[in-house]
Amino acid sequence: MKLAVLLVLATIAFLILGFVFPVHQASTPGIVSGEALPGVGGTGNTPEAAVRSLLGDVQAHDWSQAYSLLANANDVDKEAFIHDINGNYGSLRTFSSLEGSGTRVLNQSGDQALVRADMHWSTAVGPIYEVRELRVVQQGGNWKVVWPLEKQATVPPQVVPVNYLRWDVIYRGARDDWGTQNVDSPQVRIVSMNAVQHGNTLVVVGEVVNEDTVPAFVDMNAILVGKNGQDLDQENSFDKIQHTLLPKQVSPYRIDFPGFNLSQVKSVRMDAKAMLVPASADPVIAVLDQHEQENVLGNKVLSGNLLNESGRTVNIAQVLATYYDSNGKVIWVSDGYVDRALLPQTPEPFAVEMPDNTVGKVQSYRVTVNHYIRQQS
Repeated sequence: MKLAVLLVLATIAFLILGFVFPVHQASTPGIVSGEALPGVGGTGNTPEAAVRSLLGDVQAHDWSQAYSLLANANDVDKEAFIHDINGNYGSLRTFSSLEGSGTRVLNQSGDQALVRADMHWSTAVGPIYEVRELRVVQQGGNWKVVWPLEKQATVPPQVVPVNYLRWDVIYRGARDDWGTQNVDSPQVRIVSMNAVQHGNTLVVVGEVVNEDTVPAFVDMNAILVGKNGQDLDQENSFDKIQHTLLPKQVSPYRIDFPGFNLSQVKSVRMDAKAMLVPASADPVIAVLDQHEQENVLGNKVLSGNLLNESGRTVNIAQVLATYYDSNGKVIWVSDGYVDRALLPQTPEPFAVEMPDNTVGKVQSYRVTVNHYIRQQS
């Protein structure tokens, strides 16, 4: 029980540190990032320079100057433009900063051009890579950007009935005489485990189930055992798991061991840690229109929409996708954060990677969602 409490406290501490000191990681293949942005302000005499100038103002949070570089400023409200880039409703984007970008002219004809902008955002949970194809036009001798503002649907006022299950936990206090101990930890079971090689990283994937009648906070640990029987390394699932599991709920997990190869390993020793926590079945986030496709960079992704069916705003959502082969074996677990808030009754798109070594092997998949709701004071 003490170990489980320590794990929870450590996780909370890491998340707080993440928001204070954003994670800086190397870019993924195919995304141009880390390119130095130009000085703030001023339009360029080429389509690419115009986009670079706008991104420089975004990085400096000079919203007025960035807004002045829009060709369609008459059609785009300034506040809506700022929220589109900088986020709102306490979303992950509001805790992000533009670290770098890459630009490339896709085509140019006369006074119009199409420029691809690859943006690298630093966030509290790691880097996020965004790609936008921006139309640039010439106005008064200067190139300006047509900003493709994504308008959110307006949900009419309505009453959303609250009829979800909720579990509260009351522990024995220091002066209470309820017996010799508090309630036992929930019973959880590792359903499956599969070790796969992904580049220079050994990855352990699988599923865990809460077999109890009460909710559980679950963390997965794995120890690599070498050919000589000695322990090589120990890692945990961190955020690549659905930590809070309601009764009978199943979660995928993924544990990464960078720098290790399957040929070095004799076995993997697994351990599921669980502790009793208060929880509720609200909010319900539906996963709609799941399908495989290629993104603008030609990479295979699993995409769809998340629908927040509750009446509360979900500030941050994390998607966990479990991929199965024809035998029902877990062959990969992808995760990705949605940097926009999930507003009530409003679909929000998502996309998570499908590694090259899984393409052609995936027969089915399942998507689950972790969520964070900011507490109101």
